[in-house]
Amino acid sequence: MSMINPHKLGVHKLLKHIPLNAMFDAPSKARLRKAVNIADLRLCAKQRAHKMVFDYLDAGADDEISLRRGKDAYSELEMHYHILSGLKPPLDLSTKIFGQDVKLPFFGCPTAGNRMFHWEGETAAARAAKHHGTLYGLSSLATTGIAEIGQLTDGPKVFQLYVWKDRELVRDVLAKAKEGGFHAMALTVDFTWYGNRERDIRNDFSIPPKYSMAQVVEAIRKPAWTYDFLSHEAYTYACINTEVPADSLAAFVNSQIAPEFDWRDAEWLLGEWNMPSAVKGVCRPDDAIKAVETGFTTMWVSNHGARQLETSPATIDVLPSIREAVGPDVEIIMDGGVQRGTDICKALALGADSVGVGKPYLYGLAAGGTEGVIKAYDILKIELDRAMGLLGTGTVDELKKRGPGLIKRRGASARDYPDRYAYERGYGGGVI
Repeated sequence: MSMINPHKLGVHKLLKHIPLNAMFDAPSKARLRKAVNIADLRLCAKQRAHKMVFDYLDAGADDEISLRRGKDAYSELEMHYHILSGLKPPLDLSTKIFGQDVKLPFFGCPTAGNRMFHWEGETAAARAAKHHGTLYGLSSLATTGIAEIGQLTDGPKVFQLYVWKDRELVRDVLAKAKEGGFHAMALTVDFTWYGNRERDIRNDFSIPPKYSMAQVVEAIRKPAWTYDFLSHEAYTYACINTEVPADSLAAFVNSQIAPEFDWRDAEWLLGEWNMPSAVKGVCRPDDAIKAVETGFTTMWVSNHGARQLETSPATIDVLPSIREAVGPDVEIIMDGGVQRGTDICKALALGADSVGVGKPYLYGLAAGGTEGVIKAYDILKIELDRAMGLLGTGTVDELKKRGPGLIKRRGASARDYPDRYAYERGYGGGVI
């Protein structure tokens, strides 16, 4: 028998008629206005969200070595700039992703269960992508449906897919994605086992909360998040089956993920889609070559936000070797560890055609819904524009062409790493 909870009792139907969200969110909005970088947005998110929700967003696998390394790796890349380049702001940041024109060379990665962070969920990220004229990515474990996103934005969109056992389920979601105006599909291939995220275990993470004394006390401490949760409908996995409640995630994933999925299955999937397609989770040149031979049009260099295999490499470190392996004409997307516009600039210079960000926009979402996601994009856009201008590259194409000669690696220095207060600012993820 499932546990009785506020949603089953219909509490949300009552609370939705008592509009106290603005009152509870006032302190969060004040903090959001003062945020000047992504680390600030992280702290805003931490102050607004329930601890188990924030830690789910913020954490990596095991000891979080890959999580910290993913950020540290950018510190070892120096930008050797040209002077007197004759540039003035704002620069042209436009490019193409999956063959579609976009105004920014970065976008929000598809991420699961956005409504756990803020009631607007995926719609907030979609509105922010439309506002900035960039790609939107929808997860197949989203809490907002494909059709709703398709109606919300007619801009470029990519649908992320896991390796499900049920091929009829796969066919169904792919058909819905095509009907919803999605231009590309990204197959996530690094999720065949669920990563060991120990913060979630310690927090007894579940959706919805288990209403233990510790979780209730934390909910009282975070009234803005709690009122959001209690005054809106319960989450469901809207892209797959609206009858599957979000608290069944672990059981559903365990029953549907196909760890035996291989290259032949990938060929079948590409045959079902027949449109631009990415393989998401590439970290080796030989796998990238195999993916191109299989028929994928885009290599997505990713380690799943350092949430899967601990001590997997920093994506910025493997990016140049993958570019060398596939040549100049194969599209490459890279995500992982990005916290600054300078990080995006370095990735574009070292071989990426575009860059995905996950935690930065989710911090914005958890801190303030649509307004927070737009602010995350604003921050990264301004930082990228400044970095490219100071580097002496006026367009994304110029940065990609001249990039390898502008970015140089040096040995790590103790000065790169955190001071005693850095963890409070979000450097390298959280600590237990």
